[in-house]
Amino acid sequence: MLDRLTLDQMRMLIAVAETGSFQAAARRLGRVQSAVSQAIQALEFTLGVTLFERTAKPYALTETGRVVLADARHVVRTADTMRVRAATVAGGLEPDLAIAVEAIFPSDVLMAGLQALAAAFPDLPVTLYTEGLGGPEQRLRDGTARWAIYATQLTGAVGLESEFLVSIPMVPVVAAGHALAALPSPLTREVLEPHLQLVLTDRTAVTAGLQGGIVGRHIWRFADLGLRLDYLLAGFGWCHMPQHLVAPHIAAGRLARLVLAENGPALRHFDLNVVHERGRLPGRAGAWLIAELRRRLAACGLPAEAVA
Repeated sequence: MLDRLTLDQMRMLIAVAETGSFQAAARRLGRVQSAVSQAIQALEFTLGVTLFERTAKPYALTETGRVVLADARHVVRTADTMRVRAATVAGGLEPDLAIAVEAIFPSDVLMAGLQALAAAFPDLPVTLYTEGLGGPEQRLRDGTARWAIYATQLTGAVGLESEFLVSIPMVPVVAAGHALAALPSPLTREVLEPHLQLVLTDRTAVTAGLQGGIVGRHIWRFADLGLRLDYLLAGFGWCHMPQHLVAPHIAAGRLARLVLAENGPALRHFDLNVVHERGRLPGRAGAWLIAELRRRLAACGLPAEAVA
């Protein structure tokens, strides 16, 4: 009987299809594996079909399963949109706020904005994920974040809605005692190639294959922006860094800003957008925080328009 169908079953179906196993789906959803298995069995019994070929690892959808999955996604999206619209019309506050923010976003601005949010909405639970590269988008797509701040030019943000927030100036830098700091400017690509370049790598597969800004093959990869800064300060190599993060070190003489020739790698800015799922706008507290961050970014003099 179709009246036994539940949204919970459909969400579990989607999770199993996307992760390939009951165990992985349970981890994603924060449920025990037996609950996921029972939900899928109940869904199959109610519909009178087999959704997965359980002999394959990872589990493969049957032909019927693929059709049901598409319908389940549509139903879940519709239900989520209805829930958001109802909350918006009622003017109610979201029960919690989970956001994912690109690690290069100025931490002092974010912290000040969240302090103001806590004062304005003292009972609102907040979950903050600071991620690099494709991390925020993955959080958004797997549902652990309601909205995110990151560079959509890296991921494409297919099927998502975004609005420009800020352009983060990037500068090429090296430790003051590094050999590159003593060379005459501007530095060409040929001059840079023999020297170790410290680059960020993605913990996720979202930006797999992107090689923008890499010079030569002498590179070390870091998944953590702060750790890369430590190695930069220790003199291991050179890289592009957010200007606000390295400005104190440049002023103190610990880092030197490099001047690159026109044929050198260009990464002059990093545009960050506010991104959310289509039809799932930030709630009242989320919209308030976004406006507060815009105000504080403008007060810092950071570009409020995309830089060409």
